[in-house]
Amino acid sequence: MHRLWPGLVLLLCLCSSLNVAGQTGSEGIAVPNPGSELWREVRQRSQPLPPGGQSEAPGLALLQEIRQRRLSEMPVGRSQLAGSGAGAVFINSLGDTWRRLRMERLVPIGGYLLGGALLLVLLFYLIRGRVPIRAGRSQHKLYRYSPYERLIHWFIAFNFILLALSGLILLFGRSLLLPWMGPQLFSAVASASKEGHNLFGPLFLLALALIFLQFVRRNIYQKGDLTWLLRGGGVIGKKHVPSNFFNMGEKTMFWMLILVGGVTALSGLVLLFPLFGQGRELMALSHLAHAVTAIVMITVIIGHIYIGTIGMEGALEGMRTGYCDLNWAREHHDWWAQKCEERGETVSAEDVARARGEVSPAHIAEERGR
Repeated sequence: MHRLWPGLVLLLCLCSSLNVAGQTGSEGIAVPNPGSELWREVRQRSQPLPPGGQSEAPGLALLQEIRQRRLSEMPVGRSQLAGSGAGAVFINSLGDTWRRLRMERLVPIGGYLLGGALLLVLLFYLIRGRVPIRAGRSQHKLYRYSPYERLIHWFIAFNFILLALSGLILLFGRSLLLPWMGPQLFSAVASASKEGHNLFGPLFLLALALIFLQFVRRNIYQKGDLTWLLRGGGVIGKKHVPSNFFNMGEKTMFWMLILVGGVTALSGLVLLFPLFGQGRELMALSHLAHAVTAIVMITVIIGHIYIGTIGMEGALEGMRTGYCDLNWAREHHDWWAQKCEERGETVSAEDVARARGEVSPAHIAEERGR
């Protein structure tokens, strides 16, 4: 039974993602926009008026009257609007073009991409199962991560999860959550998500800088990394694939996080602080870059979370305790483990448990023997 519950959770998340993609196809969202008729007329303002000269949509009489005047007949004055483009165009269709791109392309494609990632993880778990430590757990451990390294890892991890959840609510919430939450509850959830996203967004850039400075030296590509990639980290074939402190997959994820995450963070700052003359075009492009790179990162991080939790035995211990099992290190990072053993850096599991105030496996076995 313990083998089934992670699969059920992944299956539930997969159904939700595919439901989002299915509800936001080319037909758009099911929730009507109260001003849709008005803006449809605004987009077609160059067309002649219908017979009778008036439209039944409220609020269009003034727009129709202005449209019939010639520019030379209109009074000259000054606008109190400030910002880029305020003196040139008051009614700009670019925003509606972006809205249609967002709802008709970005939302369904993003839903399918996230759903596909969850499906691959679910299939991998059902076919391969949890990757065990083949030699079994050792009575010795290796010191892998310092307290500072674990601190900044969990700092960026919790920050990313918060931003991902709030961002997904803002992107998919109107299609997925609004129909069953209702407008009042969804309004509160969406507002809280927006405020939280804006508040913690700049911290992600700080976390990226800390991660880069601390781990960049150990993530430089080395000889043998390509072999690890070609063999899928040992998944393809039965031959063991050696690696150093970080393998090719971890290094690639590191650079993806720094580069793609950097675009996400910087484009988010452009959206968050429109104080430097950003025009509509730059804001729309920044919004597109922010959403696309965020979806790409979430898709990759789904695999990272799976491997680090239920996907591989012993993978989480390094970031949880600072120490990793010696046999785990030999099987997944053998070049690094060999160097540590040659320098005499192995520590007994009992000493680690005692230092952390935990009950050691040896002590448990001794108590059971009594």
